[in-house]
Amino acid sequence: MATYPGNAGPLPPERSEAASKKMAAGICGILLGSLGVHKFILGYTTAGVIMLLISLLSCGFLAVVSHVIGIIEGIIYLTKPDDEFYETYMLGKKEWF
Repeated sequence: MATYPGNAGPLPPERSEAASKKMAAGICGILLGSLGVHKFILGYTTAGVIMLLISLLSCGFLAVVSHVIGIIEGIIYLTKPDDEFYETYMLGKKEWF
């Protein structure tokens, strides 16, 4: 279980959930970026549908672009500190990059 820096107590439930979503979204962004799975995990349905439709409607030709976006976002998610991730993507609802 994750803890606050300098604090021995566990994270509140919403921050702990954000940490698990961060890991899942980061890994899915890297592996399944062209399908937008990482967007759906974070609750960004519109952005996920856009990425999925770009991949499907282009018969896979533009899937490379979506996958590169997914890889970049996955790396960003995994390298952000938990607190910054929570504030940016869970509270701030930043959908792209």
